[in-house]
Amino acid sequence: MRAGHVEIERHFYSVPFRYLREQVDVRVTERTVEIFFKGERIGVHPRSFGVGGQTTQPDHMPPNHRAFAGWTIAKLSDDAAKIGPQTALMMARICAAQPHPEQGIRAGLGMLRLARRFGAQRLEAACARGMACGLARYGSIASILDNNLDRLAAPISEDASITLSDHENIRGPGYYN
Repeated sequence: MRAGHVEIERHFYSVPFRYLREQVDVRVTERTVEIFFKGERIGVHPRSFGVGGQTTQPDHMPPNHRAFAGWTIAKLSDDAAKIGPQTALMMARICAAQPHPEQGIRAGLGMLRLARRFGAQRLEAACARGMACGLARYGSIASILDNNLDRLAAPISEDASITLSDHENIRGPGYYN
């Protein structure tokens, strides 16, 4: 079982959260997937043949995850875009870095709370700084804001070209060929 789901032919089906660390039995038919615990049916799903997909019933989720069930990555992305382009890019990066959609939504909601706490302009600056540094975590953006790093000049990105003047100790590319 992985993150509250059982895997059947590379598709994941939810199991009620109270059975997370329990051994369950599964019966698969042409149209359904049934999940049993000690002979009692605890879940039933319509069978899906989507590889890598996930079928989750909201009542199988723990209460703290159900609170996020009405949110989607798309809605979070729209809200982030209203704050600014850097926030939208960071939101997409953070959500994509999470192994499960619920974790991405949770992190995304945290980003929106940062906008209420610090203001849209500061969040946009913090996200710009985070993008320049290659960050992809809500905690990193929160730390930038907590430490007022968003108010400092943006760091120089690694791809910025640095021109070296001619000097007798600089060999140049011809030396290595």
